[in-house]
Amino acid sequence: MKAIIYCRVSTNKETQDTSIERQKEELVKLAEIHNIDVVKIIEERHSGYDIDRDGIIEALALIKDKQAGLLLVQDDTRLGRGHAKIAILHEIRKLNAKVFTLNEQGEPELSESDIMVLNILAAVEEFQRKLVNYKIKRGMNRAIAKGYRPQDNLSNIDKGGGREKIDVPIEEIIKLRSKKLTFHEIAATLRGVGYDVSKATVHRRYKEYIDSETIDHN
Repeated sequence: MKAIIYCRVSTNKETQDTSIERQKEELVKLAEIHNIDVVKIIEERHSGYDIDRDGIIEALALIKDKQAGLLLVQDDTRLGRGHAKIAILHEIRKLNAKVFTLNEQGEPELSESDIMVLNILAAVEEFQRKLVNYKIKRGMNRAIAKGYRPQDNLSNIDKGGGREKIDVPIEEIIKLRSKKLTFHEIAATLRGVGYDVSKATVHRRYKEYIDSETIDHN
């Protein structure tokens, strides 16, 4: 398995140098013992209570890109402390990756309260995902009921739903708006056929179009 070694101390004081070097040496040995392929060693000097850390964000990005599936740390406090640690563990779980700690020789043992919070976060995100899918479906159904035919109007529909497209189709926004759909429903409809757009983007593009039309007519 491929892994990332993550070492952290809380300050930039020289006295912490010994700690971070020890973490690195011990984790490299741990990887060798378990025949783990280390793709990157990340060292960070930052408070564990802060989630906005370049090092841990880089580690998560590498995991998201499938360059590694395991994060090696001395102990779970190296990941972070308090809410930051829970947020990072939650993100690692979402990425189907694992944390291996030197101190516990395996995955970190979490308290009952930590496990409860992680389960709540997972349930909330699943609910939000279903809610977004429902809004997309509702917006699409309403548009179709009003006579909108995405298969006729969207040139890229044959490439598969959910395909991300950079350009926002202003002509489709105008057509849907003429059918009295709200900007929220228009955005949901377009997302349903692959355009990654927000309500704000739809509203902005529509306003730009109307403003340009007004100028042209004047």
